Amino acid sequence: MNDIRRTILWVIFGFSMVLLWDQWQIHNGGKPTFFPGAPTAPAPTTKAPASGVPSAAVPAAANAAAPTPAGMVPGGAPASAGVAPAVKGEKFTVTTDLLRLTFDTVGGSLVRTEFLNVAGEDKAGHYVLLDDSAGRKYVAETGLIGGDFPNHTTIMSASGARELKEGANELVLKFESPEQGGVRFIKTYTFKRGAYEATVRHEVINAGAAPASPQLYLQLVRENFKLPGDSSFYSTFTGPAVYTEAKKFQKVDQSDIEKNKADFQKESSNGYVAMVQHYFASAWILPDGIKRELFARKVDTNFYSVGMIASLGPIAPGSNKAVEATFFAGPQEENLMEKIAPGLELVKDYGWLTILAKPLYWLLTQLYSFLHNWGWAIMALVLTIKIAFYWLQAKGYESMAKMKAINPKVMAMRERFKDNPQQMQQEMMRIYREEKVNPMGGCFPIMVQIPVFIALYWVLLSSVEMRSAPWIGWIKDLSAPDPFFILPVVMTLTTMLQTALNPTPPDPMQAKLMWFMPLAFSVMFFFFPSGLVLYWITNNVLSIAQQWLINTRMGVPPQFNLPKFR
Repeated sequence: MNDIRRTILWVIFGFSMVLLWDQWQIHNGGKPTFFPGAPTAPAPTTKAPASGVPSAAVPAAANAAAPTPAGMVPGGAPASAGVAPAVKGEKFTVTTDLLRLTFDTVGGSLVRTEFLNVAGEDKAGHYVLLDDSAGRKYVAETGLIGGDFPNHTTIMSASGARELKEGANELVLKFESPEQGGVRFIKTYTFKRGAYEATVRHEVINAGAAPASPQLYLQLVRENFKLPGDSSFYSTFTGPAVYTEAKKFQKVDQSDIEKNKADFQKESSNGYVAMVQHYFASAWILPDGIKRELFARKVDTNFYSVGMIASLGPIAPGSNKAVEATFFAGPQEENLMEKIAPGLELVKDYGWLTILAKPLYWLLTQLYSFLHNWGWAIMALVLTIKIAFYWLQAKGYESMAKMKAINPKVMAMRERFKDNPQQMQQEMMRIYREEKVNPMGGCFPIMVQIPVFIALYWVLLSSVEMRSAPWIGWIKDLSAPDPFFILPVVMTLTTMLQTALNPTPPDPMQAKLMWFMPLAFSVMFFFFPSGLVLYWITNNVLSIAQQWLINTRMGVPPQFNLPKFR
């Protein structure tokens, strides 16, 4: 009876894991993995006017409870302007050693970022993050609110270099607005060699006869487009995020924004706002000490914004005030982001296993610096972890070896008492006591290691270093699935071999489930990145070698227990 109950519990557990995986995919914005249902038509894409935000000129607070900045009406438009009409400006390109950037003289907004040292999704050309083109919009904007002041709909004049010259270490680009509402707005971008971030100085000059109290807003506006290469078998967070010293990294789910239930710190004097996706991110960062209101909102059918509003205080006639912000758009390289702003590296999201994942990532990069190949570094990292856990895992394998040694005695006893389940259970417990075998002894060591290997999974899934990184031969990109499915097949075979080395459960149904679960799990790996499959193969091979060694040392000859499905 107990065996039947255990079998039923295993079936329920396995089915529950399938359902949880499916719901996790939906929660992260992906397609359902196992129950896709009827196909849904994509949301219609509205081409946004040149203002950058469809149906609204400047940002508003994320929900009705948040305070509305002075000079704004609900919905975000300036109180005196209503909805801004489309304005035609000039777009031009600026190039540094790492970036090719496109600016728009409408608002001096950054409307395209192309990374010159990062391959595009099709590995032809460069990777584009921010973009303002047909069917896609993702831009960075700033401006003033609190009156009829220059904002990201205002046409500005541009001056400055268009290319980082040989031998030069920085490029400066300036946008200046005409006088509007008694103030002039000057926006100056400074890009440095070897950097993905830029310093953006916002200077407000009161050219009028009365004091002015504008507020500075910085925002990222993004269309809810599906990313190329998104997989329904694995996904990472895509969407707005907020970081403050008090609440740390806070992801803002798009569905929560739509329901007006977005939960994040709305006011702070430090931190940043960001748009996050797999491998890449953009962010606006203000210096610590400047009080700011944080917002995330839906601005139209298919557009979202995240940003900050900072008060500049009163500016007397003839005076000026300036605020320097930092704008980042680039790959999620932890070592680089840590130097730009506190907590910026957290856009590379490891979730609740960050405390384990960060040291694993550090160790992986140290191994890479020695081996100069990310594939070999992955294998070396798994070997290092296996060595660290050797004695703990050895205890588990010793327990399994003992179970395997007494398995013939248990099977004979089960046959003898097959018509008396209660007596069978008592005899089984007696055998375990006499042989000093703990049937759960092989589980605890494995459970202890699971968080470490899950953390390693997220390190490999999230690290942009894996993108376009070759290993050997046919594996040209460790972030992409094996084009010939060789690694997934090897992974499946090693999983089956490892299962065959384990002792056969006494109950026939449990024995069948022992084979079914790893085989079902292996199917998903046909669609996983090669780096993840390589890590799992290495772990399997090392586990088989350790199990074989321990069985031999204990005098239990290794044998393959093949399934009996009759």
